[in-house]
Amino acid sequence: MISYRIQRINKELLREINQIIFDNIKDEKVKSAILTGVRTSRDLSFARVFYTLLDADQLEEVQGALDLVAPKIRSFLGKQMHLRTVPEIHFCFDESEIKAREMDSLLKKVMQITPPEETEDETDEL
Repeated sequence: MISYRIQRINKELLREINQIIFDNIKDEKVKSAILTGVRTSRDLSFARVFYTLLDADQLEEVQGALDLVAPKIRSFLGKQMHLRTVPEIHFCFDESEIKAREMDSLLKKVMQITPPEETEDETDEL
């Protein structure tokens, strides 16, 4: 279970990293990443920053660009946040949106194949 302190730090890291990318990073590939969340280890030595893209075809290029600016972002975080240790940042592509779309399409297919059944309430009224 994640402690309340770690949750607060995750939210603050997400906000700060977004602001750093917007203000200090010039690379447009990095700016095309939409940050979705941060998961920090309990000892704050490691942070995974999850992102998604509007165009999934650029995944390799954006991942490479994010990996290159990660030390720079960590340096800015060290100056802005008051933490004893600033976590090492690793960017990870968030596949939850893609999986949700796949699940939605599967559910639509199932609904097309099977007709909706009458509920017990409707049959009791007759």
